[in-house]
Amino acid sequence: MNKLITFQLLACTALMFAADAPYASPKPLSQPVVFAPGVISTGDYESHPAFTPDGNTLYFLKNTPTFSFWTIVESHFRNRRWSEPEVASFSGQYSDADPFITADGSKLFFISNRPVKAGEEAKEDMDIWVMEKTGSGWGEPRNLGETVNSSGSEWYPTLASDGTLYFGSDRPGGKGKTDLYRSRFKDGAYQQPENLGAPVNTEFQEYEPFVSPDQSFIIFMSLRPKGHGQSDLYITYNRNGVWIEPANLGDRINSPGSEYSPKISPDGRYFFYSSTKATVGQEPFERRQNYRELVEKLRSPGNGLGDIYQVDLSAVGIQTNAK
Repeated sequence: MNKLITFQLLACTALMFAADAPYASPKPLSQPVVFAPGVISTGDYESHPAFTPDGNTLYFLKNTPTFSFWTIVESHFRNRRWSEPEVASFSGQYSDADPFITADGSKLFFISNRPVKAGEEAKEDMDIWVMEKTGSGWGEPRNLGETVNSSGSEWYPTLASDGTLYFGSDRPGGKGKTDLYRSRFKDGAYQQPENLGAPVNTEFQEYEPFVSPDQSFIIFMSLRPKGHGQSDLYITYNRNGVWIEPANLGDRINSPGSEYSPKISPDGRYFFYSSTKATVGQEPFERRQNYRELVEKLRSPGNGLGDIYQVDLSAVGIQTNAK
């Protein structure tokens, strides 16, 4: 039985909403651009965007400059602009990251080092948590439990349309320090995670898998050699149930910095990701800067801390008939 291609799956969800989502660009984006500069992407360290299905709410991370503590914040599209971000109601105390919202908007997954039981100390590793949508917002966060979470850290949960959970982990037994795994959802429960194996996982580090709804491809971050920078984004296709050799997304996306947190917008039109590429000061300024002007530039997007980028999905060159 033939499966719908990924873009058809995404488009079906998008048809429930307005023709132009709040994040839509008025012009083609053949090259990546900083998303919502000055509001969402600032001179601080921002990353890991996740939109609600209607596109009106964006969850993302505000991070320390060392990327050692993460907080999930949210912004709302009102009066044709993105609101000043606020700390999400479920974040702000512990290190929380990697928000993922299901296509129907009913669940929000994230990772955290918060204690599993009240009164305990913060964990030394990261677990995957989930919340259910309620009439008044999000319900209480629930740890996914020991079947999925391990003695190591779990990162970047994303879900396929059948509920299969993909994530990264540094649990014992992997091919490298960090590998990519999947846990199938069966009879209302997640099953024992499976290592995706070679050639996806290597002796190097693989992180942050974004799986397409039909599991025909995965875009992920890797520190494997011969990349463009510190970490690059790669794509692997599922051919007859086998993940093929990953391909680098190229220098349109990857830079001498780090690229990570790949996402496709709910309407299927845009590719979002995060990058630490530096654009400020890479060339001489057009004229001498005074102190105020210099500080303004140094505290703007492109200063080498993380920024959120957007580009037309068609410009990324993803094959839609890989499966």
